[in-house]
Amino acid sequence: MRSAVPKQFLLLNGVPMLMHTINAFHFSRTQPQIIVVLHPDSHAYWNELCAEHNFTIPYQLIDGGETRFHSVKNGINAIEVDDAIIAIHDAVRPLVAKEIIDESYDCAEKYGNAIVAIKSRDSVRQIKDNRSQSLNRDEIYLIQTPQTFQAEQLKKAYLQPYQESFTDDASVVEQTGVNINLIGGSYQNMKITFPEDIAIAEFLLGKANEGN
Repeated sequence: MRSAVPKQFLLLNGVPMLMHTINAFHFSRTQPQIIVVLHPDSHAYWNELCAEHNFTIPYQLIDGGETRFHSVKNGINAIEVDDAIIAIHDAVRPLVAKEIIDESYDCAEKYGNAIVAIKSRDSVRQIKDNRSQSLNRDEIYLIQTPQTFQAEQLKKAYLQPYQESFTDDASVVEQTGVNINLIGGSYQNMKITFPEDIAIAEFLLGKANEGN
């Protein structure tokens, strides 16, 4: 992102990105309790931003860990409700639709988990043994968040030792032998990664606000 400020704090239409993300969950039909997991060094700056922007949505602030795995583990360990449904979402996906959030909770409650995903729009090739081979893009899904689970399933999975192959929560849970359920995501549910993504996100947020 070429920014000294962590990207979850960058402004989108004048508001820190993380606040847009929290708003999406808070104003969904599900209205879950919210836990924000941030590196300890970022807590003071985040609190300053909340005061500056009069951000009053309730949440619990938790210390992040060495990796995404450890940060998620810290977050779920703070949840004491045994039958909770837990959604884990990237702070830098501020455009997630409220309908997707609600569907993820509904599906996880019925089937154990729900992982938001979209089909690949592009042709896909895999490098194997120094040779590229074509893959059937109709069988390729790009994984997004939220990734939502019944608490028992998720907490059991996070008792495992960390592995580098754990790239998301679905991969952690799948390691325990649990089947992973995919639900439809959105191409607008983008992960803000590059500077040009900021301009796209601001445009999409502006269009969404026009429709409200």
